Amino acid sequence: MAIDLDTIERLAPDQPALKAAAGLAKPGKWSNVASSDDGRLIWGECAGSGANPYRVMADLDDHGNKCTCPSRKFPCKHVLALFWLKAAAVVPFPATAVPDWVGDWLGRRRKAGAAVSPAVREAAPAPAAPKDIATALAPEPEAVEDPRAAERRQAAAARRAEDTQRAILDALDALDSWIGDQLRLGLAGFLDDATARCRRIAARLVDGKAAGLAGRLDELPARLLGLPAGDRARGAIVELGKLVLLARAFRAAPTDAALRRQIATAEARESVLADPGSRQVTSCWEVLAEQIETRRDGLVSQTTWLLNLDPSGPRFAMLLDYFPASAGRRGPVFTPGEQFAGEVVYYPGAVPLRALLVSRAEITDRRIAWQGNDASLVAALTGPLLAEPWASEVPILLPAGRIAFDPGGAAWWQGEDAALPLAAAPPPLATATALTAAAALWSGGRLTLLAAQSAWGRIDGHG
Repeated sequence: MAIDLDTIERLAPDQPALKAAAGLAKPGKWSNVASSDDGRLIWGECAGSGANPYRVMADLDDHGNKCTCPSRKFPCKHVLALFWLKAAAVVPFPATAVPDWVGDWLGRRRKAGAAVSPAVREAAPAPAAPKDIATALAPEPEAVEDPRAAERRQAAAARRAEDTQRAILDALDALDSWIGDQLRLGLAGFLDDATARCRRIAARLVDGKAAGLAGRLDELPARLLGLPAGDRARGAIVELGKLVLLARAFRAAPTDAALRRQIATAEARESVLADPGSRQVTSCWEVLAEQIETRRDGLVSQTTWLLNLDPSGPRFAMLLDYFPASAGRRGPVFTPGEQFAGEVVYYPGAVPLRALLVSRAEITDRRIAWQGNDASLVAALTGPLLAEPWASEVPILLPAGRIAFDPGGAAWWQGEDAALPLAAAPPPLATATALTAAAALWSGGRLTLLAAQSAWGRIDGHG
């Protein structure tokens, strides 16, 4: 009857719900937290936006749960936060008598023949005695849904969607005004106070249901500080310009799945798998690299970059996962350079990139080394940026080239027709030979090398 943070992450319907639960897993948010004598049931009351707190209850045996909030997500952020309080031992859960509101819930969800603990038996209302055996054995008639109730539910859902859309558009208007203020007041002041300023507008975006865009604003100061001091003003102009483009694109196509994913929230895994617009690709893949970053919101992002070894399909797939930083570092799921046969389902969008790995199997024979892009370096870079000019990072497959250094010691990728700066020092092996191919991320006006191929074999991108 124990629960851990990994289980909570698996139960979460999406990333925003998990993030919101982390903010609610604090003692000051809760009252009347307790458990049953056998430790199976836990419950508590969480302060919400209304006058009355939300009543939250859960069964640790099967993770069944209930909350009185109006959220359409299941489990909601309050249930996840209750589990979090228990898993992390944030507050004590004293054993007390099961309250009536928990007992009522148990009575409704208890199945015939299920084992019931003494605490549950006392709390749950006793079933009415049947008139005779035939009545007891007769199947219960199927509930017929009231058409008017269905219409009211659909109308309520439509109103919620309309309210959410209006809130997002209002948040985007606030973002436009904020960007105008930063440009009017001067980029020097913005760079000096970027963390506080971005945090304030990010909070406004969260209130406006634009959680995805808020996360991007939260990470903006770190991206700018990662640039050389002389390049930060240019980087700020580029980043703010991308935000303007993204907001305008969303206003023009608010139902576009890829845009909504960047502005608001990502779809649940089940929705992506069930969506007929999701592209399925079965192929052989190579693991290019894995990136693990601790975010400002207390979550850790784990990004795995895959390369499709069949050039006829989408070349890249990005597997993205999140987990609480308090859960500790996870062991690697993939090994850089590993090749496997698998089925990948891409999130819907004009440029397929983020994906889910549905199946994975070992291959007996390793494929030959992948080749570089036949197109020029300029064409390889401009194609994805023309499709999504607001993208914060773009994976590209580079043609043959080599790494060179300018008089100041900065590293550059040198192709036949162009040269691009590198964001970090390249691996020593990559500087000593001609590279037949390379995969990299273009972000902030610089390349981050993921992996490269040479006459000596594969070279990992990290230094």
